[in-house]
Amino acid sequence: MIKTIADLKDDQIKSKRVIVRVDFNVPQNKDLEITDDSRIQAALPTIKHLQAKGAKVILVSHLGRPKTGPEDKFRLDPVAGHLSKLLGQEVIKLDDSIGAVVEAKVNALQEGQVALLENIRFYSEETANDQDFCKKLAALADVYVNDAFGTSHRAHASTAGIASYLNPSVAGFLIEKEVTMLGSKLDNPERPFTAIIGGSKVSSKIEVLTSLVKKVDTIIIGGGMAYTFLKAKGANIGQSICEDAHLDVARHIMNLADENSTALLLPEDVVATPSIDGNGEEVNVFDKYSPEDKFEIQIMAANDIPNGWQGMDIGPNTRQKFANIISQSKTIVWNGPVGVFEYTMLEEGTKAVAIALKQLTEKEGTTIVGGGDSVAAIEKFGFDKSQFTHVSTGGGASLEFLEGKVLPGIDCLDKKEDQGEEIEIKPTKSFKEELESLK
Repeated sequence: MIKTIADLKDDQIKSKRVIVRVDFNVPQNKDLEITDDSRIQAALPTIKHLQAKGAKVILVSHLGRPKTGPEDKFRLDPVAGHLSKLLGQEVIKLDDSIGAVVEAKVNALQEGQVALLENIRFYSEETANDQDFCKKLAALADVYVNDAFGTSHRAHASTAGIASYLNPSVAGFLIEKEVTMLGSKLDNPERPFTAIIGGSKVSSKIEVLTSLVKKVDTIIIGGGMAYTFLKAKGANIGQSICEDAHLDVARHIMNLADENSTALLLPEDVVATPSIDGNGEEVNVFDKYSPEDKFEIQIMAANDIPNGWQGMDIGPNTRQKFANIISQSKTIVWNGPVGVFEYTMLEEGTKAVAIALKQLTEKEGTTIVGGGDSVAAIEKFGFDKSQFTHVSTGGGASLEFLEGKVLPGIDCLDKKEDQGEEIEIKPTKSFKEELESLK
């Protein structure tokens, strides 16, 4: 099990320069005003703990995807200003991430003060995990803390490489919570244990489906990927999205479900839209309509969608069936919407899943929302994150963790000794390996 800042002795923190990798990659409007500060809020417990222990806190983050060095729209000045308000004290914003000037300013910090380095991705050496760059970054501090779960699946300088040059290197409270909820909580769940996996493509969820189908009691599949499964079973899916190249993948996962006595549920009915208009022209909802527009929809059987129509959301019978399964579960993990929730006409399925999870939380069930578009959905529908047991801050990171993959930003941290059974973070078999094992 990884060590956290709570495991450090006071003299390992007091007066020490502690560099903390945070995830302040927050959305901003055209005026560079922060429109959602939840990632900043998530880092506050770690920052405040270090301040209270007398640390000199140095924050490092990325923002956006700068291409060729510094870009004004990706500078962290707005973040520093916002964080200053949240902490009730000035956060010292530095104009670079490494170098003699930065080092001098960091060394001048007083206990409890907080400094924020400039966008770390202004340096290409960051994503390359350049070791000379790691050393320069490490020269700023005595202790390393990773509290950026959302970037922990990247072997970058500030998320993994720096840990080789600083001792101790430990996790912050946010990563501790993520590892607990996505790791040990799901390794030993209260049952019945249900997984809801959505999204548009099977190809992006092969590993997580392969992993979870062996662990859960029920796996619910929705979203665009459901049509690949339906077609693999011989259904007529009309012009619904389908990855024909992955029909064997779908069959393999269904076989795994049978072998592990896991119930695998697919939509029974769907909300469909025309793919061909009255003039025989193709209709693309995404090109023709805005998210708030009204357009033609019909409810039809999921296994008998006629040509000229495409499934876009789960239908009312499926919503009720999925909600019933959720209500009977004790532990739920949800990753991916079950319909095109961005459009008002196609949001009811994903909203129904969110409502059912909220109701299960109220009955003291464990509900884990696994990052990405699922989080975007609950935010769109106006749910508070406190209405679920845990809402992951990681998109790709939470998905890879659920797949069982090693996350470089976690694997690099110090481990506890003699603490009994550890949270296991190891790669699962690939689909290819699984398929070979069945031959």
